Amino acid sequence: MHEFSIASSIVESVLEFAAKNKIEKILEVRLLVGELMAVEWEQLRFCYGAITRETAMENSSLEIEQVEAAVSCPYCSYRGRPKYWEDALAAFPIVTLQCPQCGMAAESTQGKECAIKTIRYMA
Repeated sequence: MHEFSIASSIVESVLEFAAKNKIEKILEVRLLVGELMAVEWEQLRFCYGAITRETAMENSSLEIEQVEAAVSCPYCSYRGRPKYWEDALAAFPIVTLQCPQCGMAAESTQGKECAIKTIRYMA
């Protein structure tokens, strides 16, 4: 469950920011999470809520913006959305790193992000 480690890193970074800037209450944290990170958003929110108890972040909201995956193919020069594995036994289609145009291996150019975009707080 890598959601717990992601939540831990986020909380650690935000609490460090809050301490450095003498902020007493965090209201909202907004994340950018890439589609290729395979993060289960509800699990991430659950872990975030558990970790933030009794901190300056308690009861803050965690907003998540998905960054769509994009690939580049060195064989046919395709650039764009990746191919998806629609038949996977999962709740949603699985991103592959196969070029949707020629079928060869493509390289990800976007979608591996996991970063804090904004922090809203009470001064």
